[in-house]
Amino acid sequence: MGPIDLLNQLLNFAAPALVVAMLTASAGTMFAPGTNSLRRYVAQSCLQFGLNLAVLGVGLWAFGQDGKMLTYACMVLLSATCQWLLLRGWRQ
Repeated sequence: MGPIDLLNQLLNFAAPALVVAMLTASAGTMFAPGTNSLRRYVAQSCLQFGLNLAVLGVGLWAFGQDGKMLTYACMVLLSATCQWLLLRGWRQ
């Protein structure tokens, strides 16, 4: 496998984590009033992206392959829970 193929594999591995992080942070700014700061959005997206990559890494280690639906479900659940905690959803 050449370096271009390896880069393609890594980007395809990380793409779902990035998309879920950005969509969850966008939904958080959309549904929580007064939280539409770009700095806050970027911080939430970066934190969730790191957590989502960790979940994908654990899924790859546990199952021996990536792309399992259970891994993606855990990633979405963790991302939504993280966003709820960041927005202090228990107060609303």
